Amino acid sequence: MSNRRFEMYQYRQIIMRLRMGDTIRGLAREQLADRKTIGKIREVAKEQGWLDSQSTMPSDETLATFFGKKSPLSVQSLIIPHQKQIEEWCMQGVQATTIYSHLKQEYGFVGSYSVIQRFIKCLKNNTGPVTTILEFNPGECAQVDFGAGPSFIDEQTGEVFKTWIFVMVLAFSRHMYAEIVLRQDIETWLGCHHRAFEWFNGVPKKMTIDNAKCAITKACYNDPVVQRSYAEFAQGYGFIISPCPPYDPQKKGRVESGVKYVKNKFVPLREHRTIVLSNQSLKLWLLEEAGNRLHGSTREKPLSLFEIERNTLRPLPDNPPELAIWQKVKLHGDCHVQYLKCRYSASYRLVRQELWLRATETTVRLYHNHNLVALHPRLFKPGTKSTLDEHLPPNALAYQMRDAQWCLKQATDIGEYCQKAIQKLLTDSVVDYLRAAQNIVGLRKKFGDGRLELACKRALAFQSLHYRTIKSILEAGVENEPLPCETEPDALTETYTTGGRFCRDTSSLLH
Repeated sequence: MSNRRFEMYQYRQIIMRLRMGDTIRGLAREQLADRKTIGKIREVAKEQGWLDSQSTMPSDETLATFFGKKSPLSVQSLIIPHQKQIEEWCMQGVQATTIYSHLKQEYGFVGSYSVIQRFIKCLKNNTGPVTTILEFNPGECAQVDFGAGPSFIDEQTGEVFKTWIFVMVLAFSRHMYAEIVLRQDIETWLGCHHRAFEWFNGVPKKMTIDNAKCAITKACYNDPVVQRSYAEFAQGYGFIISPCPPYDPQKKGRVESGVKYVKNKFVPLREHRTIVLSNQSLKLWLLEEAGNRLHGSTREKPLSLFEIERNTLRPLPDNPPELAIWQKVKLHGDCHVQYLKCRYSASYRLVRQELWLRATETTVRLYHNHNLVALHPRLFKPGTKSTLDEHLPPNALAYQMRDAQWCLKQATDIGEYCQKAIQKLLTDSVVDYLRAAQNIVGLRKKFGDGRLELACKRALAFQSLHYRTIKSILEAGVENEPLPCETEPDALTETYTTGGRFCRDTSSLLH
């Protein structure tokens, strides 16, 4: 027969006309079928006795046995012995080419590869998933997702950057909230939820979401792990998080359709200059066009159904929960953790241990074993740091607090020669001697101010202002011994009044 597809009622019509005495030529002229097809139908009808006007017209089931499309198994009779094995291989994900090669080598299969292809295609069509439409009560559920947004051009640099569209759809009314954002991080995720609840002036009982990293840290069919920040946020607003199973976006088909609707209806053919202006236009579009359209599934306007749903939403909390970001961090060897390129200190006793960081718009808190160990103001400029003195180890804190002015004050209290020695060390133009100065004035605790003053006087005389020199003088107890020259050295010029250290009077050379 021709490639034209015939239904059973058309076969019945042709047989009825043949019973009434119409000719094949006449039926072909009326374009009921071509002459060849009508002739074959006439032959079958004559053999079965259907052309007799006294006989009963055959049913559609009877006609289908003679004229219906043959099943793939009847056409592909060579596959019948291997049918169950092929079905098992298809369930295991084995490719058609592999199945064909294996059947030829191991079972002597003589059919063609196209026979295997047609059978597997028919098998997949018959075993495809069966879906059902989920029904939701007013205020029961909202569905959330991200979609690709419009591109913007930086007016200063000319750089083109991409954006995302956050969409939340109420499952009953299909009323939606949408916002164009720059990122898909947890901070953006929580902020969009907060603004969506204010848009609806209420909170749905359940939130159906995808397995995005900003919400789910571990996707799993039975035991998904929710981001700690999102879990705390949900407790504050009083809704339940319902993640979709992995690779099963059909469970949130309403927001999937909502994202496509925004992308196809709002984004194209509009001038998107800045995100702020585009978001303002998007809010108006949601209320005017999107909210008043005749929805394809409900056949109602979303805003009309929202009038029913708005009263079933949970009221907003009197004190909205603070938007807080939780993140695991490690305390580095410099007693600081890093968050968004800013650094915050914690006790040196916790160095190289994992801490929980909780960041809000104003503060950053660090926790260890559920105990608060540090509280800092939130920093936003990359490279800045917040350091508390009590978090530093004693030696680092001492070095930081005992600066040059502190050393000079301590030296002045000890005596004139100590003050001169410290001043000379701190004004050196080549080496930083702050640590040496700190240790020199620290010798007063062990040896006393008097002995340290004399030791500095002796070191000045020998022009050896080193920490080890002064300490050796004190340990040897030679600070009271007479100096090599009665004239005291000038601490600033490093010369004696009679000349240099190794200079002699020229008159003495002549005697």
